[in-house]
Amino acid sequence: MRARAAPTVLTPHAGEAAALLGAAREEVEARRLDAVRELAGRYGATVLLKGSTTLVADPGAGAPVRVNPTGTPWLATAGSGDVLSGLAGSLLAAGLAARDAASAAAYLHGLAARRAARGRRWRRTTWRRRCRARGGT
Repeated sequence: MRARAAPTVLTPHAGEAAALLGAAREEVEARRLDAVRELAGRYGATVLLKGSTTLVADPGAGAPVRVNPTGTPWLATAGSGDVLSGLAGSLLAAGLAARDAASAAAYLHGLAARRAARGRRWRRTTWRRRCRARGGT
């Protein structure tokens, strides 16, 4: 991974970040800001650390970490991170810098979740019912 030439965005959740750092998930959750910075520096990539507050960090000590203000518990469901990664990859392919692609992807992903929720409280049964109604599983 270190030999790559293309801009790279990693999108781990706390469990994946813990595995990449060789740390416990609880440690990552307790020190999210430190974890996202360490991942970015260690892997030389922009890192989008998913969670209740999504963080975006670039490698190097100079750039501030961006904090995404959007999102809902609806995003804590299987496959949601795949959508986020696809969106970030599309924005990278369109020419955005990795930091901007990750930040915009997180923001738009969160807005989409808000629209999907339409003001409803998140409940797994509601999500499943909506998916089945649209032909999903």
